[in-house]
Amino acid sequence: MEARTLGKQGLTVSAMGLGCMGMSEFYGQTDDAESIATIHRAIDLGVTFLDTADMYGPFKNERLVGKAIKGRRKEVVLATKFGNERRDDGSWVGVNGRPEYVKWACDQSLQRLGVDEIDLYYQHRVDTTVPIEDTVGAMSDLVRAGKVLFLGLSEAAPNTIRRGHATHPISALQTEYSLWTRDPEDDVLATVRELGIGFVAYSPLGRGFLTGRFQTLEDIPEGDYRRNAPRFQGENFKKNLDLVEKVTEIASELKITATQLALAWVMAQGTDIVPIPGTKRIKYLEENLRAASMKLDSNLLARLDEVAPKGIAAGARYPEAAMRAVHK
Repeated sequence: MEARTLGKQGLTVSAMGLGCMGMSEFYGQTDDAESIATIHRAIDLGVTFLDTADMYGPFKNERLVGKAIKGRRKEVVLATKFGNERRDDGSWVGVNGRPEYVKWACDQSLQRLGVDEIDLYYQHRVDTTVPIEDTVGAMSDLVRAGKVLFLGLSEAAPNTIRRGHATHPISALQTEYSLWTRDPEDDVLATVRELGIGFVAYSPLGRGFLTGRFQTLEDIPEGDYRRNAPRFQGENFKKNLDLVEKVTEIASELKITATQLALAWVMAQGTDIVPIPGTKRIKYLEENLRAASMKLDSNLLARLDEVAPKGIAAGARYPEAAMRAVHK
């Protein structure tokens, strides 16, 4: 597994990371033992970059990741997030970027993870009621206190990124990016590259849609968040299947899977980009990681641009309420 550098502050991670969210919530049934085995296998295969957040579970995912890395802390770069505030019962409070909350949330994450420091600490969503300078200022205090090494933002708009970076150097910006979500190409990627900030691509497989495993809504497990996502609904689902079929056709010609082609495409967009596909099963992890060594030539990339141009996906990324919290 090759390494990639995020930002200019010295943060180096594996070229592909592992998103741990689905191990605890949102994507159907969970199995802690299988999830921990998947994390262990990822580390064995050279994945050093693990991504979690306090709100996943809520709170369960950090405990799970903490348990999985016990005894192997030095082998991983640990990223977690704050800002999407939830209660123990799973209900939502809202987006919170108040300085006092930032510091409290960090202490809670450190305790759940069972670590002394967090390698990369993100603001999960931007709190538009609090100046970004105040939030990042509080995050900067955590760096000075030795609780956090590097800072990140998630789903932030260019002006927010600039203001946050001016307050304290930002090492990584995390935003959804894939063959069916190319929105960052409008302005976000240009902004982070100008500022020397790395880009972490979450949902690089379109929440699993680009794998080709979902042919009907019934293929998605009961209780799975995706059943209510606009892109998985009605006519949107049918239109998006057309894209998946085209990607699958190209992948078949190359004798690889649609999953691997989609991940290789993200990785080909720049060495400053690190995808963090999520999975809770070893077989999918191993399939994903094989994409890390695949190189796509310019002709193939041009063909994929034709098949999956910017804006190709039908439907919004999130339900309306959640969409109001992104790109702020």
